[in-house]
Amino acid sequence: MRHRKSGRKLKRTASHRRATLAALSTALLQHKRITTTVAKAKETRMVVEKLITRAKNAVARNDKPAIGVHARREVGRLIKDRTAIGELFSTIAEKVASRPGGYTRIVKLGQRQGDGAELAVIELVDFNTGQETTEKKGEEKEKSTTRPVGKSTQKKKTKPAAGEEKSGESERTPKKGRKKKTSTEDVKKESR
Repeated sequence: MRHRKSGRKLKRTASHRRATLAALSTALLQHKRITTTVAKAKETRMVVEKLITRAKNAVARNDKPAIGVHARREVGRLIKDRTAIGELFSTIAEKVASRPGGYTRIVKLGQRQGDGAELAVIELVDFNTGQETTEKKGEEKEKSTTRPVGKSTQKKKTKPAAGEEKSGESERTPKKGRKKKTSTEDVKKESR
């Protein structure tokens, strides 16, 4: 039995599990939002929140620069991408400085079509990537409801009043079996 054993094995060996969580954590720090299974998202949340807390505490103690170097090296043991580490210690740590914890959010999406696995989105809370997409959709709606500039300046076709003749082609729809008169046929008739 696994009493008092925290964490999920994710059907992997220890080294494979560590590599998977490192890759997911790196992707989350770079993109601020990723889609994965619920189990992997919950495990990634535990790893990422510890990394963010370490970075936040190091940035807050800027009176001792050696603490910042040590924290970067500790994070670098798991995250191998230097741009992700730089992003973590510069933008992410500054943005979550006043937050006491809970830096990530997991939203369940439903089942994956192929194998029925439960999917979820894990995202950093202070980087509202979900709201940006809804704002873009709102802007697209506003653009689609406004009339295009070219359409409003065109003249509308009006029906001629009773007794007035139309110039040019006949705009009536032809009845079955009859051909629609064209301007060349009109010219031929007039010349006879």
